[in-house]
Amino acid sequence: MITLTKLNGQPFTFNAIYIEQIQSNPDTTVITTTGRTILVKESEAEVVEKVTSFYKNIGIVGVRDKAGDD
Repeated sequence: MITLTKLNGQPFTFNAIYIEQIQSNPDTTVITTTGRTILVKESEAEVVEKVTSFYKNIGIVGVRDKAGDD
């Protein structure tokens, strides 16, 4: 789950697995897999960073092992 902020300043928690697309037009728009559109205050880069961190936290994105490197 990630915390984002609606344009009215209200924070909300969202399951990042349901994000299909993130756009800046100029407001950041999060489009879900169900077609719902959510406008947020965070920049596109901030949302991507939060999503990536969430994926790493739950093990969807693994850390590459440098086995054999001395």
